Amino acid sequence: PSYKATMYKFISKIAKYSASFTPSTSAFTEDNDTRLLLHSNADNNSTLFVDSSDGGDVNNNGSIESIVAANPTYGQSIVSYTGNGSNTTVGHGLSSAPEMMLVKRRDTSATNWWVYHKDNTSAPATDALRLDGNNATTDDNFWNDTAPSSSLINLGTYGDVNANNGTFIAYCFHSVTGYSKFGKYTGNGNASGTSVTTGFEPAFVMVKGLSGDMTHKHWTIRDNTRSPNNDRTKGLHANKSEAEFDASNNAMAFSSTGFQLKGTDPGINENGIEYIYMAFADKREYAYWLDQSG
Repeated sequence: PSYKATMYKFISKIAKYSASFTPSTSAFTEDNDTRLLLHSNADNNSTLFVDSSDGGDVNNNGSIESIVAANPTYGQSIVSYTGNGSNTTVGHGLSSAPEMMLVKRRDTSATNWWVYHKDNTSAPATDALRLDGNNATTDDNFWNDTAPSSSLINLGTYGDVNANNGTFIAYCFHSVTGYSKFGKYTGNGNASGTSVTTGFEPAFVMVKGLSGDMTHKHWTIRDNTRSPNNDRTKGLHANKSEAEFDASNNAMAFSSTGFQLKGTDPGINENGIEYIYMAFADKREYAYWLDQSG
């Protein structure tokens, strides 16, 4: 590897450097062979460095350049881009079209999180949901009325997702067999509620009601850490700042093939109401929440 004549030896966790060199006047740039890129223009004896080797790859598939950190195997990517205020496209780095996207403008706090979900409406590319609210869907020019493709996100002129010179972050997901699933179900209002097939045992599920009385249609989260066993009564609302809650009428049961609604609360199981969901399996090799110290 090339150290640009700045560092000449790595021993364990110690980086040794030579005092007799001419410092670069600009930051080094990465290429396809880069594994670790360090650059510092700090004062002598400073230990502050910036690691930019894992900041993502430049993606020029769209009409706007993006920086993408993607894991196509698990169907998820993080996309950073600067908006242009016009109908446009951005590369997302995945091998299939995203089924759910969370987008937030970063250079101002006076904007909302907006969500694309493939089952939000019959024409999901024309609408968006607020992740930081319990609102019903909003119809506006978020996605240029065009669904994402296997390589591109479509962006409209709505300022929260594509203001000129605004900086944005987008989290993109698509279903992966045995790991993740994005879909919808219809509630039945019964304590033994609708069963949803994901094809795996979920470790995390988030649902959102799309219509009816929106008072309780929060982004409701259940997981196998807060509630390790069925029924999973402990949860969070992603759109609220409250502490976790414990409610038997708002519970879920996880199985080897999916999850079942186990409460009558309209937040997850109102009769005749459609809900979208995102679900993930636990694919970690180590159970970090368990005390293995003995």
